[in-house]
Amino acid sequence: MNKGILYGIGAYALWGFFPIYWKLLHGIPATQLISHRIIWSFILLVLIILFTGQWAEFRATARFNTLRIYTFAALLIGGNWLLYVWAVNANFIVETSLGYFINPLISVLLGVIFLRERLRIGQWIPVLLAALGVTYLTFTYGRLPYIALALAFSFGTYGLVKKLSPLGSLYGLTVETGILLIPAIGYLIFAEANGDGAFLHTGLTSTLLMVGAGVVTTIPLLLFASAARSVSLWVVGLLQYIAPTIQFLIGVFIYKEEFNHNQLIGFGMVWTALVIFLVENYLANRVPVEPLPEIGEG
Repeated sequence: MNKGILYGIGAYALWGFFPIYWKLLHGIPATQLISHRIIWSFILLVLIILFTGQWAEFRATARFNTLRIYTFAALLIGGNWLLYVWAVNANFIVETSLGYFINPLISVLLGVIFLRERLRIGQWIPVLLAALGVTYLTFTYGRLPYIALALAFSFGTYGLVKKLSPLGSLYGLTVETGILLIPAIGYLIFAEANGDGAFLHTGLTSTLLMVGAGVVTTIPLLLFASAARSVSLWVVGLLQYIAPTIQFLIGVFIYKEEFNHNQLIGFGMVWTALVIFLVENYLANRVPVEPLPEIGEG
């Protein structure tokens, strides 16, 4: 098997098992967990850049004029991380998986709105079907699946911002965590001063897991970066559904979250949309297609 595919499977599988990791820290506020994730991720990323001899290149490319766009990216990914960890420990794992199932379709929609990308008819069908599935879930839940939508839109927008950003994934995440570093440290100092700090106060296992948040953030990112460089885009698109599938199975079968008949119908619409989306993209990338004439031609 192609090494890039193995890297991709490894990255998405690790992301898929994230709920178990955060559940081990369920007694600690999500705000503190994310602060530790930011701090230890930044430290590890800087060490990787230093030990791989990339520091001079990093300093040369991470210029001051890139801070505006990376500040926006940092706020998006920080908010996404915070919501995800809170949702996992509030027993909404199934709904978080829905967010990452529909995220690629949201990304397509954002591309149409902000990048003026044109969709083929075969691409509009899954987008509309997924919207129908979310609408159905809204009526059956009795509420909008706001966790799923917030995760999908925040991560989709983050992807859009990254597409417009000049740095690669390693340098970009280093800058983003660096921007969030001071607020994260400040918040933990504030929590410690108020007697609410968890670090070094909740046992050795919890302390090590908080430090390890940097490792579990960085390793999948590096695996993904390696995969993206060596396999086709449609393969990466297919592999990305490993993570929400694992999350969904963990929520239903390990943590016994509710998944009723109505949810099955709504999720089924989204899953069907994804199958259509993947098949259409596969065929479009494998079979030469004559471009459609512009309006006014012919």
